Amino acid sequence: MVTETLTVQAVGTDRKSFTQLIWQSSTIVALVVLIVVFAIASGGRFASASNLTNILNAVAILTIVAVAQTIVMVVGDFDLSVGMTATLGGAMAGALLVGGANLAVAILAGIGVGIVVGAVNGALVAFLNISAFVATLATMTAVGGLNLLITDGTNIYGWAEEFNIVGQMRINGIPAPVIYAVVISIIVWLVLRFTTLGRRWYAIGGNAEVARLSGVSVRPTRFFAFVAAGGLSALAGVVLVSRLGSAGPHAADDRMMFAVAAVFLGMTLLRSGQANIGGTLIGVAIIGVVQNGLNLVGINTYIQQVLIGAIIIGAVLLSGLKNKNT
Repeated sequence: MVTETLTVQAVGTDRKSFTQLIWQSSTIVALVVLIVVFAIASGGRFASASNLTNILNAVAILTIVAVAQTIVMVVGDFDLSVGMTATLGGAMAGALLVGGANLAVAILAGIGVGIVVGAVNGALVAFLNISAFVATLATMTAVGGLNLLITDGTNIYGWAEEFNIVGQMRINGIPAPVIYAVVISIIVWLVLRFTTLGRRWYAIGGNAEVARLSGVSVRPTRFFAFVAAGGLSALAGVVLVSRLGSAGPHAADDRMMFAVAAVFLGMTLLRSGQANIGGTLIGVAIIGVVQNGLNLVGINTYIQQVLIGAIIIGAVLLSGLKNKNT
């Protein structure tokens, strides 16, 4: 009887493990399937080296913003303002450069305003106990107004060419924004994986009260997560403006939506269902592949918006279903 009981338990465990494996690999499988489908549908154009480089360059800015969103979602919060903050960072740097400011000063100021926005978000959420959704929605709206004020509602340009080099240069054929995105992703992954700060962020995201009882200073730690997200988002905006050669009032606004989708897609890769850098990068890759592939096969832009929206819904549903099955 004892042997039979142990056999039944082992089968149940194996089935559960197999189910978990399916859920955890579903995002990667989806990416591979999309690559194969578009490679066939485009007659080989999709898989060319030049096109793959274009995809990486296209998603580089989104990657940085998505990494910023990942940090906030690791602690169990949400930041609706990352896209607007990216726009603000780029607009601030561009406006200062047009006004004759030094290149380093303009870039640091652009990143600095993002840190300020992150600090405001962190203070509202961590210290004033306002819902992250409500707080960041409010700052998103306010920052959107600042973007219009700084740019006067139009594109600004005309700075020294040296600023454009930051986002347009290539190193051994690799676009600079891609290198920035890779370096930032590695740094944040190392922080989350190997530092005390990263472990505290994950602890708070798992259970803030348990983390507090374990000696974690929950409020300052949550606050710093928003500060880091704000600074990284603004950095992404500075790089974007440099690459485009102009700064507009809505340059990076849509990155927030895609960043959220990427993080949710990546949350299925961990058994815990928590946000993680590796999964976020897979999510970003899926979005980049879909956008590029649909363009190559000639799908209407409006239809693309519908499909991207469906991907976001699917990402949230997939994350929720995964949690129920683990």
